[in-house]
Amino acid sequence: MIKNKALLGILFYICSLVSVYSCTSQKETDNDTESKTKNARVVGYLSTDNFDKITSIQFCKLTHLNIAFANPDKDGNIIFNGDIDGVISYAKSVNPNIVICISLAGGVISEEQASNWSFLIDKPENRPAYIQNILNFVNLHKLDGVDVDLEWNAVTIGYSGFVVELKKILAEHKKIMTAALPNNTRFENINSEALNAFDFINIMAYDSTGPWTPDKAEQHSSLQFAKDGINFWHKLQNVPSEKLTLGVPFYGYNFTYNPVTSSTFGQIVEAGTQFADQDEIGKIYYNGRPTIAQKVEFASENAGGIMIWEIAQDSFTEYSLLDVIHKKYSSLKIKTTRLCGN
Repeated sequence: MIKNKALLGILFYICSLVSVYSCTSQKETDNDTESKTKNARVVGYLSTDNFDKITSIQFCKLTHLNIAFANPDKDGNIIFNGDIDGVISYAKSVNPNIVICISLAGGVISEEQASNWSFLIDKPENRPAYIQNILNFVNLHKLDGVDVDLEWNAVTIGYSGFVVELKKILAEHKKIMTAALPNNTRFENINSEALNAFDFINIMAYDSTGPWTPDKAEQHSSLQFAKDGINFWHKLQNVPSEKLTLGVPFYGYNFTYNPVTSSTFGQIVEAGTQFADQDEIGKIYYNGRPTIAQKVEFASENAGGIMIWEIAQDSFTEYSLLDVIHKKYSSLKIKTTRLCGN
């Protein structure tokens, strides 16, 4: 009887060890699986011109929203036209975790705006007050950060100093800073410290041609162009791939007549649903659903996510390009918003 009790005790001890080991192993496996889950950004720009379309936009399929654009007056006050608080409130009601930034400047700014920017950032003594105004704007509207979209001639000698100083202040307040940069051009006034200061970079992998080159009637945002852009910033400029966001267009250019005009993807689909899966109609060039899906697949292996200009130009139907992006990432087992079936 005593021997049997001893044997039972030994067996119980062994079983306990096995049970503990099994639970620990399972926990470690679960943690490993969680840590290995791949994530991606889906960044959408929304122009003030399209604030009236917010109820049609599927914010549950965006991780980041960049509201475009704000610019300074000559005194460094941030000027923004539109009900930004209404947009933020609505987007957050749909997707509480969406990260919302104010996008500064823009690809097309007036001479007066460009002059204001130069005055405020090229003179080091003017930067602190201007940067404080930006921070005040971010805090006032409960934004998550700033996107810097100064381009071409607006990237003046003070750009890098401004970016580095802005990053310091934003980081102190736990805000992010991103940039929109061309597909395969690094402006000479962007030094390494400034480039490294961005939390991530939105690559504008579109507009290889357009109204400014009316005789160059061809695709403005090919898959190869996107690959060239990722290669340029990652391999030639040494930006980590996870900090690169591949930009895709929700619009096309019509080279049929001069001047060249643009059409939204929504307008193209409205003209004929069969066009949703094409990339060109005559001399109209754009990205259809298959090309967008290919770009998502490429980005899933070579970048940190997808950026969209501009989300309100989508087709708000079953032909939606945002829906293609969302479903493609989900099919690749890559987490974006973890909402709407992702």
